[in-house]
Amino acid sequence: MNEFDQLTFDARLPEFEAGSVWLVGAGPGDPGLVTLHALNALKQADVVVYDALVAEKILGWANPDAIMEFVGKRGGRPSPKQPEINASLIAHAQAGKRVLRLKGGDPFVFGRGAEEALDLVAANVPFRVVPGITAGVGGLAYAGIPVTSKEVNQSVIFLTGHDQTGLSPARIDWESVARSAGMIVMYMAMRHMDEIAEKLIAGGRPKDDPVAVVANATTPAMRVLETTLACAAADIEADGIGAPAIVSVGRGNLLRDKLDWNK
Repeated sequence: MNEFDQLTFDARLPEFEAGSVWLVGAGPGDPGLVTLHALNALKQADVVVYDALVAEKILGWANPDAIMEFVGKRGGRPSPKQPEINASLIAHAQAGKRVLRLKGGDPFVFGRGAEEALDLVAANVPFRVVPGITAGVGGLAYAGIPVTSKEVNQSVIFLTGHDQTGLSPARIDWESVARSAGMIVMYMAMRHMDEIAEKLIAGGRPKDDPVAVVANATTPAMRVLETTLACAAADIEADGIGAPAIVSVGRGNLLRDKLDWNK
């Protein structure tokens, strides 16, 4: 019995039923952050439908006979539309396959997993959700930034920096966010950082509020840019730091000075 089989036996991990779909989070990048349920799914899946942010090593753990279907989205490049991805999941499951939908981070944290699950429900396809570590928590932790801390920030808000149109979200009450959140953690915010910073400052956020930009979180290519809210957009452009990146705003970023364990 190999190491993984022993873990499977000890943990009594569930069987992946034919004709079903598992929506699985692969974590923020470091393969060591993958869950046992995710490994179990990879070993049993007949089809793996995976995103761009899933590490190659994680894909290497898949059933060697599995069909590997890449559906990664990249800004400005041709990529499958969400309805096409949903239809593919349904078609494979209805053909009697064990279908693993493998996503970076967590399926239900800005991962469009809910949309996929709703279409599976409508098609009467059984499914399971396997949560993963989201970059807004795990990625910041690898940079030595806690999203909550008793003495510094007792609340955190997670938000996306763009909506389905690619623009800065119009339905976010930026004034309320600015005034109420100890820490603001933003996904996909790099492109609109100038506009977002202006709205937060107009809503009452201090111009000198600390900002951290964590790119390629938890991977060997991880980079961290430390700046302030007023300077963030200009510093991002000057530094050249790129996506994928998490942007955090708040005094919790100051704890990185003492908690940067991943040097």
